[in-house]
Amino acid sequence: MIEISAATADRIDSREVEAIVRAVLASEGVAEPYDVGIRLVADDEIRSLNREHRGEDVVTDVLSFPIDGVEELPPGMDRQLGDVVISPAQAARQATGGTGAELRTLLVHGLLHLLEYDHETDDGVMLARQDALCETLPALSGLG
Repeated sequence: MIEISAATADRIDSREVEAIVRAVLASEGVAEPYDVGIRLVADDEIRSLNREHRGEDVVTDVLSFPIDGVEELPPGMDRQLGDVVISPAQAARQATGGTGAELRTLLVHGLLHLLEYDHETDDGVMLARQDALCETLPALSGLG
């Protein structure tokens, strides 16, 4: 199940988000059933989460909170991938190719972190994969 929620007035097309989530996970070999949460939050909430979980007291664009990762699970157990938290306001501020493209990039970035990619330690593997995926996926319609 893909759960999408917004703690801001910002809204994105849930069908577009679901399509991107499914495409990224399928491309990475993650088969359904799985559970993943996508949450849009205001700057103050993402800053608080960033401070609490990463020790950085600044607004960031995306945070990921992995649960199961990619390890093998017992038969019949749904994979609990975790949550991706995005700040639409920060996405809009840093967007160079449009907010919809930035939101897509952040969503893909967050999902790859749930799958145990780590751009801080992998010599560019994650960011190259992110770029390759974003080239094949449509930008989100943006915020409404």
